[in-house]
Parts: sequence; C-alpha cells; structure tokens
Amino acid sequence: MSDERASLEEAVRTLLAEIGEDPSRDGLVRTPERVRRMYDELTAGYHLDPDALINGATFAVDYDEMVVVRDIEFFSLCEHHLLPFTGKAHVGYLPRGRVIGLSKIPRIVDMYAQRLQVQERLTVQVADFLMERLEPKGVACVIEATHLCTMMRGVRKQQATMVTSSMTGTFRRDARTRAEFMGLIGKAGA
Repeated sequence: MSDERASLEEAVRTLLAEIGEDPSRDGLVRTPERVRRMYDELTAGYHLDPDALINGATFAVDYDEMVVVRDIEFFSLCEHHLLPFTGKAHVGYLPRGRVIGLSKIPRIVDMYAQRLQVQERLTVQVADFLMERLEPKGVACVIEATHLCTMMRGVRKQQATMVTSSMTGTFRRDARTRAEFMGLIGKAGA
C-alpha cells in the first residue's frame, strides 16, 4: 500500500479515537480501509482525463436546435464539511455543427461531481467544459440539490433545496432561449 493510502487510513484511525471510539474494536478494525476505498470512489473525478472521457465522441451534425439531457442524478461531497450533497443536473446546448455523444454529458457531470465541491462551482464547470469542447452557440446548466450539511447539522432544514444555474452564450443573452430550456426541464415560469 502506498504511503498516501496508509496515511489516509491512519487519519481515519485518529479520527475514530478523537471522537471517543476504539479503532481496534471488532466493528471498526476495517473501517479505515473501507473509508479509504470510499474516498477513492467518491473523488475519482480528480483522476479522470477529460479527453479520454470524451473519447472522440463529438460528431459533425447538421442540427442547430436545442439538445437537452435532464434529470442526471449525481452525488458529490461538500468541500466545507465533507458531507454528501445529491441532486439532479439539467444540461442543454445549442450546437454549432457539432454534438456530443449522449452518455458523455452525464459522465461530465460525474467527473466534476466526484471531487470536493460547492454546487455553484460544479454548475459552472459543467457549462464551461461543454462550451470549451463543443464551441456551441451556448450552454445551460441547472443543478438542484439537497445538502446533508444543511439537513444534518447547523440549521437542520430537511426540505431545503439549492438551485444553481450557469447560462453561457445564447442562453445568457436571449430570454426566449433560456425560457425554452427552462420549459424543457420542467421549470417553465421559474
């Protein structure tokens, strides 16, 4: 095992002891290893190559109407408390002669969600990535999420949902385009 991995497991043992637990008790002996594997999975986005993720799946197409993928489930970790937040991303773009494979948009959301995050940055990263890679007329990204740091601690509000948006290009400049996108994701009049 690498020093890095051993160090993370030792940190978990220390955490367990600091909260008053016995890291050597039966139910906790393998917890440091499980936590390390969990963080490997939940932060896999740091180790993804965006070019490999896209894998050449952009295509020249004579299509210039809106493309929308909605209700993309995701899980992320709040960088302030290391607690999960989960929700749905809705992503749309107006092609300028190029489209991206359907499965790539949820993979892009996951790539950025699988990092320590704040929802605002996640929203912008998804939109900016597509804007840069596809060079469309515009990109829209709306993310709705619930945050365990708000639900379990602090204000303890169980029903609070955070909504963030990033609108680029035509979606930012044209209210009708933005309204069409919002209608397609079920947020008409929002």
